[in-house]
Amino acid sequence: MPSYELETLEEFIKKIIKRDRKIFFNDYKDSIKLSSHNDKSNSNDDINISNSSKIQLIADFTEYNPLHNGHYHCMKVAKEKIPNGLFVAIVPGLFERSGRGIPFIMTRQARAKTAINAGADIVVEGPPMGIMGSGQYSLCLAKTFKALNTDFIPRGYRPFDGYDIILDRINLGHCVAPKPYKIIDMDTNEVLYEGKLEEDNYVIASLSKSLKRIGFNFKNKFLFVKRVKGVSGTLIREATMKGDFSKVTIMMPSSTIDILNEEIKNNRAPLHMSRDIDSILDSANNLSFSELLDLNLMDNKTAKKIVDSRENKDFKSIDEIQNCISYGFSTHFNHRVLSVLETKINKDIIYDYIDNYPSKIRVLDYKNESVLEDFKEKINENNRRIELWQ
Repeated sequence: MPSYELETLEEFIKKIIKRDRKIFFNDYKDSIKLSSHNDKSNSNDDINISNSSKIQLIADFTEYNPLHNGHYHCMKVAKEKIPNGLFVAIVPGLFERSGRGIPFIMTRQARAKTAINAGADIVVEGPPMGIMGSGQYSLCLAKTFKALNTDFIPRGYRPFDGYDIILDRINLGHCVAPKPYKIIDMDTNEVLYEGKLEEDNYVIASLSKSLKRIGFNFKNKFLFVKRVKGVSGTLIREATMKGDFSKVTIMMPSSTIDILNEEIKNNRAPLHMSRDIDSILDSANNLSFSELLDLNLMDNKTAKKIVDSRENKDFKSIDEIQNCISYGFSTHFNHRVLSVLETKINKDIIYDYIDNYPSKIRVLDYKNESVLEDFKEKINENNRRIELWQ
């Protein structure tokens, strides 16, 4: 893994984004080549590939920001239910931005290390969440599960009255779609629940919709695990900022705390309050209206307000830019737009990127050579290129 000797966290973030832009566009070029090859061979991505491998693969998508007892509990339960399974953690990657558009506490390499230390066998890189809409990265996740020949998908959920029927329908392989103020079984057109779902529960329903869309049979593949109590993300973030974990030691595995301390010592964490401010200001001050509008997630109203607001004077702070961002469907839309201004990724590029995602399976970390060979055997049934993180 690369090492950095940087004076500030902001400079570290700049290096990451510069490096990840290069990786992103290399992946994009590979995806275009893959698309061209598939067109010539008349392949159909919607065809389910048979799974003849004796290896059962458990694929869990989790940000591990950072890995706490809730994540560990979900992993432990899944491994107990499938004792001979290969546990693969899908950790979101490029640009180090969460689904909320906010920077992660530490890099994906460090988060991958926490997963291996907690018991994961393989960690692969997931989609660049922070620069995508929720539907876009849900689709990428669904495609990742398919590319991995996934046998089981563990997901933590928060129980409440009426949610069991939703989980039962998903276990039957039904598409359960979140609609405004109601949840519908798209296979039967039944309204299963009146109201909105909390974030963790919403993700499960949204994922079923994406899996159905790509033709992946997920019947009896989900392993639903009730969330544990006593874990506070807010307290963990506060402890990370202070570099003092004495009040949260019961919330995380000791190995996670050790890795966090190591990252802080080497000036690679905490990153969740750091952005490439210069790039965001440069985009807001210098991109034309049409160039702004071409960015992924950018809407007409926001682009116009940015251009109008800078007529008299350039933007000097992120707060000024945030005041120009229109209210989106998601409460996290504001930070996602900041991440798009930071990384400068266009809509048309994202659309093509998603169409052929993943162009390769990038392994961030693994337990040992034996499990890596087992993983390769499983993935090779899908003829996917595997790349080890350097």
